[in-house]
Amino acid sequence: MVEITETVLRDGHQSLIATRMRTRDMLPAAERLDGVGYRSLEVWGGATFDVCLRFLHEDPWERLRTLKRAMPNTPLQMLLRGQNLVGYRHYADDMVRAFVQEAARQGIDIFRVFDALNDPGNMAVALAEVKRAGARAQATICYTQSPVHTLESFVALGHRLAELGADELCVKDMAGFMPPDEGGRLVRALVEEVRLPVVVHMHSASGFSTLTALAVAEAGATAIDSALSPFAGGASQPPTETLVGALQGTARATGLDLPLLSDLAEYFHGVLDHYRPLLNVRALQTDPGILLHQVPGGMFSNLLSQLAEQEATGRLAEVLAEIPRVRADLGYPPLVTPTSQIVGIQAVMNVLAGGRYRQVTKEVRDYVRGLYGTPPGPLDPALKARILAETPGIRGRPADSLEPELTKAIAEVRALVPSADTAEALSYGLFPQVYKSYRAARDRAIDDSVLTTAALGILGALRRPPPAPPPRPAAPASGGDGGPIPWAFAGRSQLQNQRRWLDAGRRRTGH
Repeated sequence: MVEITETVLRDGHQSLIATRMRTRDMLPAAERLDGVGYRSLEVWGGATFDVCLRFLHEDPWERLRTLKRAMPNTPLQMLLRGQNLVGYRHYADDMVRAFVQEAARQGIDIFRVFDALNDPGNMAVALAEVKRAGARAQATICYTQSPVHTLESFVALGHRLAELGADELCVKDMAGFMPPDEGGRLVRALVEEVRLPVVVHMHSASGFSTLTALAVAEAGATAIDSALSPFAGGASQPPTETLVGALQGTARATGLDLPLLSDLAEYFHGVLDHYRPLLNVRALQTDPGILLHQVPGGMFSNLLSQLAEQEATGRLAEVLAEIPRVRADLGYPPLVTPTSQIVGIQAVMNVLAGGRYRQVTKEVRDYVRGLYGTPPGPLDPALKARILAETPGIRGRPADSLEPELTKAIAEVRALVPSADTAEALSYGLFPQVYKSYRAARDRAIDDSVLTTAALGILGALRRPPPAPPPRPAAPASGGDGGPIPWAFAGRSQLQNQRRWLDAGRRRTGH
């Protein structure tokens, strides 16, 4: 049997609509999702924390509490960037420990912990704290291809993560180019040699994902990530219904109910229609070019934005050719947050400046100095010598050089909000300026749109209320979830919220 981790409430919408799905559009389907029988529901982490505060003016901790109340029977899962937590820099160990404890207390059962460099030192404190909190530690191997990333190196990393206390492993194919045969060999080797359960996370950009999902299932994967079909494909995960159907009647059958999944998919089709102005059509397309440049979908979108700002979109091919060269110079880091941004921005600068490394970003300098951790392979000697001649590098784990941060964050946030608790102190400590803006917006009771200010004129597509929840079947599905769902109440609440937003939008735009 292969189990399924459902990503529609996190990576599915992060990949296709820039993480903009609001909590209120998740809740009408929550009880039905909880009754499906998923291994886990990925609902938090990644970019959701930042986006909740920065764009949606929602409290991410309240989202977690709300979803836990609505889905008490299925383990809730989050993506944690190791020492980066849900941010974009290394945080001190006291922040990491407090964040993990608070997230576990408020509802996270499984922590998927990864590091952009696959550096175990950047995952060690988080993994230890997950264990201390009594949650499940899922340690991650970021899959990539390079001369230094081999089957043997991935298995050695799996052994090291097991030594750090991992309960299970995740193979994270964040760009979506892991071939079926290679994925099967990797999973089989990890299962047989490391002897931990292996979960596989893929994106569909290259078109490989469904084929690879079947290969890793056959190789012994415990679980596979997928997204309900409206939020699947392209930059997102393979479709849940497709995998469930493909495995039916085999020894790896998931045991999930296709009609129930179909009802849920119908609901999320309506949700996607509601957010369609935010949908990047390119994110839904299959792009076999990723097999050459290895650029994940989110990174690709950022490159297009950066080039558009410089009126240089015609130079995209040059940038895509430069990215592998910069990546090789930096020791072949996997392209995932934040290394994807580090490599991508430097590649853009190399192309637009008319020469390689005429300008070097602060992030590349910090990377070469060791502030992000240990690179997978050797750095370009000339680049390394040039940067270290200006500023010496560091030795050891980057977080060892950081002063404790939590006490200071608590004092500063309570100067703004005297009643602030640990969760709010963590939000402030992770994103101080974003938190201040969030508090100001919340205190003004602004119900901002999922759209950017520039897109507020696209009201026509949002005049209808969000979709009605999926109908409840006459007889409970296998493993049914009990009492009636207050669909009508949820629908009225959504409609009222939508009308309030439309009124606010008309006042701001004059429409």
